[in-house]
Amino acid sequence: MKTRVLIVDDSALIRGVMREIINSQPDMEVVGVAPDPLAARDLIKQTDPDVLTLDVEMPKMDGLEFLEKLMRLRPMPVLMVSSLTERGSEITMRALELGAVDFVTKPKISIQSGMLEYTDLIADKIRIASRARIKPRTAPMHGHAAGGELAPLRNPLASSEKLIIIGASTGGTEAIKDFLIQLPSDCPGILITQHMPEGFTRSFANRLDKLCRISVKEAEGGERVLPGHAYLAPGHSHLLLTRSGANYVTRLDQGPPVNRHRPSVDVLFHSAAVSAGKNAVGVILTGMGKDGAAGMLEMRRAGAYNLAQDEASCVVFGMPKEAIALGAAHEVAPLLDLPRRVMAFFAAQGSRAMRV
Repeated sequence: MKTRVLIVDDSALIRGVMREIINSQPDMEVVGVAPDPLAARDLIKQTDPDVLTLDVEMPKMDGLEFLEKLMRLRPMPVLMVSSLTERGSEITMRALELGAVDFVTKPKISIQSGMLEYTDLIADKIRIASRARIKPRTAPMHGHAAGGELAPLRNPLASSEKLIIIGASTGGTEAIKDFLIQLPSDCPGILITQHMPEGFTRSFANRLDKLCRISVKEAEGGERVLPGHAYLAPGHSHLLLTRSGANYVTRLDQGPPVNRHRPSVDVLFHSAAVSAGKNAVGVILTGMGKDGAAGMLEMRRAGAYNLAQDEASCVVFGMPKEAIALGAAHEVAPLLDLPRRVMAFFAAQGSRAMRV
């Protein structure tokens, strides 16, 4: 059974390119195209698509307004097609917050040499979207867990040597937000790799920084990793953890993709195994594929404590499933329970250290 796709874009050229790409795949077909959300509304009723590709900026009705109504009235997998601009990246982050599964940048029609790679990217994203678990959007949290505010670390000294290392992919922007927003301002330093293209990671980091108690920034390389701060891998480079004397320091590497990704979760997790060992807690969140599984196993063998998001709370239960299958995770838990479990682990470690 082919995946049925509805294309919504105000550019006839982009609609044509997307239609050609999708119809060239043996397992998917375009069931309709629409130049704006108003036309799309009728086509959704007529064609009952499995996946919708939606332009970010459109006339007649704003793409975000349409997405918000769609996810409330007829939730379905939506893949955003975004222009690589500052405004485009900010709107895309908001679209993911509203429930879009993922996004792709608009194709550069003038660069024919890259069209094969772009075709594979579009096809892969649609396949992933078609398997995504779509959940109704809930009101955003503002620093509170389901059961109340998280208590700060019992032993603040532990936060200067302990670290939280996070990896995610599809569905990860919201999962990372829901994880970080619960953390107290004195939590251990955090390094994050989220599969995301260059040009969007800065907007993502800025959005997180406004929502969380901790400070969040796009990593620049060479920064000392501080408690209460999170460093997000930029879309153009792998993020690694290194040491300089007694300090943890970030490093960026523009080496080849690993598991088809740069930044790669495996690269970050491997560096944490080498540089932090038992001082790290690894967290693997929603995402397609196996990136991060092998690296998380290395972390466990180096003495780290690892947690994986459970299937029910994942948009795509790929990366956590692979890590669990390898025996890399000590605990498997729902997304909203993970921050509390991480902080409880650090508190217990601090208590043991004080008794010694």
